Amino acid sequence: MFDVWTGFLSLGLALALLLLFALVHLVFVGPRSNPLRTLPGPPSKLFDNSHMILTMDPVRSPRTHAQFVKEYGRSVHIRGPLPPWQSRALITSLIGCGMLAAEGQVHKRQRRVATPAFSIQNLRALVPLVFSKGVTLKNKWGSLIKECAKVGRITRREEVGRLVIGLAERRLMLLALLVTISIPSTLVVLCVLSRSTGFDYQFNAVENGENELFRAYKEMFEIGVSQQSGSWRSALAVYIPYHDVLFPDQAERHIKKCRAVIERIAGGLIQEKKRKISEAEKVGSTYQARDLLTLLLKSNQSVDIAPSQRISDEDILNNINTFMFAGSDTTSLSITWTLLLMALFPSIQSKLRNECLSVLPSAPLESLSQEDIESLYNIISELPYLDKVARESLRLIPPLHSSIRVATRDDEIPTSSPIKFRQPDGTIHEETRPIKIAKGSFIHIPVEAFNLDKEIWGESAWSFIPDRWDNLPEAVSSQPGLYSNLLTFSAGPRSCIGQKFSIIEMKSFLFILLSNFVFTQSDDKIGKANV
Repeated sequence: MFDVWTGFLSLGLALALLLLFALVHLVFVGPRSNPLRTLPGPPSKLFDNSHMILTMDPVRSPRTHAQFVKEYGRSVHIRGPLPPWQSRALITSLIGCGMLAAEGQVHKRQRRVATPAFSIQNLRALVPLVFSKGVTLKNKWGSLIKECAKVGRITRREEVGRLVIGLAERRLMLLALLVTISIPSTLVVLCVLSRSTGFDYQFNAVENGENELFRAYKEMFEIGVSQQSGSWRSALAVYIPYHDVLFPDQAERHIKKCRAVIERIAGGLIQEKKRKISEAEKVGSTYQARDLLTLLLKSNQSVDIAPSQRISDEDILNNINTFMFAGSDTTSLSITWTLLLMALFPSIQSKLRNECLSVLPSAPLESLSQEDIESLYNIISELPYLDKVARESLRLIPPLHSSIRVATRDDEIPTSSPIKFRQPDGTIHEETRPIKIAKGSFIHIPVEAFNLDKEIWGESAWSFIPDRWDNLPEAVSSQPGLYSNLLTFSAGPRSCIGQKFSIIEMKSFLFILLSNFVFTQSDDKIGKANV
């Protein structure tokens, strides 16, 4: 017995020493040997988190980035308390290892299978469904306005900032009045609308919000967001594997229940879709559903994909979860902020509304056939001022404030402007040469800072000016970017695969809502926050 306890104590001591060695290397040795130390940057202290707070807080980040560029140049060395693994670990714990979290060959396989599903032809086929959800939202808001008119007061208020919505006197309603709807409520509604295109499954959350699968997604994401509050338990769960498995709290147990609901219902939908696709093939036909799940399954079974490169049903589910989590939330944020910008700039709103009304059909939107809607969207997609408003909103307030990349090997990053390298003797030498990156280094990509850079966009970079897109500076035109020389949808092999669909949703909803409502400011203060 003594030998057994001695063995356990020895193992525990060895593990403790190993953990201590790893911590010392992480905090002291690694940072001192990192070649990024030669980059200029603000002074830091041990466990100092002020740099990350300054760069991640959207209230202060524009000023912070501008100050950093002015003092240290365009490549800056900042420090946080610990390596930022949290986001990937949290995302994986909620929605599985889809394209947002997958790395290497796993990511490449998932991306290859998903790419055909996001072709412009497939996405245009989803336009009628997107329109139907926009009309549902419009009708819901119209009903709320009627209800408020009957009782003579505002009946729906939330605890945080609210958006005042005015109804324009136009075909659908005769009486113009005001109703206050909270921004969080708007986000929930818009977020749900995008999700119906994923499974070919009716959440009906706009009508009642009582759908079991919808509740599971909603509650899981809300808990997941709250876990990013920076508590010690959240940090332990991220940095110590299996912590939540061994010591689950109420939130972790609830997430597990939500995931079980999603796996049961959504997993069943995957099997049902596969059965329908197979039955159609047996009779020499093609299953015609156009939802994202069907498109993914068809792409995965395509002869263009080698059997060894296909992904599992679990990967399919993880990616559907990813599209719902990353796609719907970001698009709903973009639409909500654009509506707020319309309230802040009534002349721009009026100009955009007039453009939308100029192509609005005489028949109610509810009565349009799929062909009518497809033809209408062809016109909407080319509306010049709507396009400029969408671009400017996505530039000014990108839904993804910033991103982080990790070097998978030692590398060098080329630079286009001089960098103030710190020399061993403490002096600063300015030169244009590649930056050495050590394997495991974290690179913070300030999406917002790129989009608001005054040296590129001009002194008006921080202002909402849709007409700037008529005459862009040459520095803008030379910038890389998946969409309009912006970094909003990222770039490269990990760029947003749903960018085109997001624009379809955004333009469709803005067209429908601005054709039927007027948006004005409330007295409540509304600010930006990263969660």
